[in-house]
Amino acid sequence: MNNTSSPRILVFGATSAIAEQALRCFAADGAHMYLLARSEEKLRALAADLRIRGGQEVHTEAFDAAAPMQPESIFEHAVSAMGGVDVLFVAYGSLPDQPACQASPIAFRREFDLNALSIMELLTVAANLFEKQAAGVIAVITSVAGERGRQSNYVYGAAKGAVSLFLQGLRNRLFPAGVAVVDIRPGFVDTPMTREFSKGLLWASPETVGHGIYKAIKRRKQVVYLPWFWRWIMVIIRSIPETLFKRLKL
Repeated sequence: MNNTSSPRILVFGATSAIAEQALRCFAADGAHMYLLARSEEKLRALAADLRIRGGQEVHTEAFDAAAPMQPESIFEHAVSAMGGVDVLFVAYGSLPDQPACQASPIAFRREFDLNALSIMELLTVAANLFEKQAAGVIAVITSVAGERGRQSNYVYGAAKGAVSLFLQGLRNRLFPAGVAVVDIRPGFVDTPMTREFSKGLLWASPETVGHGIYKAIKRRKQVVYLPWFWRWIMVIIRSIPETLFKRLKL
């Protein structure tokens, strides 16, 4: 990212609850933004809100990650509209129906494509652009679920874990070019995607996580857990021997 206070940000999944909160922080910096999401109505409402909060330029484009995409043209549109891209922020995803994915390879493939392969496709184009310009930040929301396979959500975890490993490789590749790669690993977040879940002490608000993402991108972090205590929770979970872990109902 450049050293100015007005970064040019390209956002996939901009209308997610977490992304909206992060973007409000960037709007206060006078950021230029190119927002993509499925709902044009939600995009228009978000763009209006961000302009009021200080966003200098806010462009929108409809985008459905489940449909065939042409990432090269999307990046060309963003670069043309903003004069360049300093930050790529990928914030979309779905929470798969685990039993349905177990029962149907078609359902599994659909969810894995959305949560992993489509993101890797975008990152491939972004990496080439940022490597050429020798600057920028690539930030992607993954999940703590990607650190260990659990019977209750291993399809989701496998997709997020694949993206995290992909990001690790990109970080190693792009470091000489001065490009930062930020892996954002939230724990439980109270969003529309998790509305059916019972909430407890470990759950965080989108506002808390969004502000954490803003700070992580500004500081060019490598891997960030949000809220912070999930780093230590995952240390414990990763340390459980497999002989015991497979007997746990997680």
